[in-house]
Amino acid sequence: VQLQASGGGLVQAGDSLRLSCVGSGRTFSGYSMGWFRQAPGKEREYIAGTRGSGINIYYTDYTDSVKGRLTISRDNAKNAMFLQMNSLKPEDTAVYYCAAGLSSELRRETAYLYWGQGTLVTVSS
Repeated sequence: VQLQASGGGLVQAGDSLRLSCVGSGRTFSGYSMGWFRQAPGKEREYIAGTRGSGINIYYTDYTDSVKGRLTISRDNAKNAMFLQMNSLKPEDTAVYYCAAGLSSELRRETAYLYWGQGTLVTVSS
């Protein structure tokens, strides 16, 4: 079972990026999935998550620091999750991780079972 995160890069403040997280070895459509990030010298933090709340309906959650700028989505046919990041700021510079789990507690890091390797996003001012 593997999650592969990609899409990071070096951008300027105000630019956009779209991160992808593709799963293999298991179907993740029934899983809660989340995005975390770890900035240099800081602990890893939760930023966004999604979990099922009905047939083909998913609940999404964002921290205040990213709400309105980042959008999480998923494509079950591709076994994938995405993070559209707009209006990027230098403080968004971090390694971004995707994760999947079976708990409804999206914000609890220990609730996730599987983790991607991380993709680096660098935002210059």
